[in-house]
Amino acid sequence: MALYTDTVMDHFLHPRNVGEIENADGVGEVGNAKCGDIMKMYLQITDGRIEDVKFETFGCGSAIASSSMATTMIKGKTVAQALAVTNKQVVEALGGLPAHKLHCSVLAEESIKAAVKDYYDRNGIAYDHSLFPDCDSCEGCHMV
Repeated sequence: MALYTDTVMDHFLHPRNVGEIENADGVGEVGNAKCGDIMKMYLQITDGRIEDVKFETFGCGSAIASSSMATTMIKGKTVAQALAVTNKQVVEALGGLPAHKLHCSVLAEESIKAAVKDYYDRNGIAYDHSLFPDCDSCEGCHMV
């Protein structure tokens, strides 16, 4: 059995939505000090819908594949639908990840949430703080 699925390899070798959005409506950057992966996600939002999304990831193949998949999952969705995306859904969409690489999918989920939180903060939109990770108290990751 291969370590990585064909879907993981495809998103690693041919990542979707790579790059930066100038003047993005929301930007989220998260990192994992333990493994060195850093993900940055950019959102362009129109009328509550994610019109465009891009990412920049410094990390392993699983981190790049997770970022790529997460962007394809939220593009065109409402902000609420994007916030509902979980790391488990990212892993399932990729056809699985090795156990020691599951943290990459967690970072993908957290980068979405960080970008949405930034969008809310920039626009003075009230939100439920419990929807966003408290990375100051998390030992596994930290907001960059």
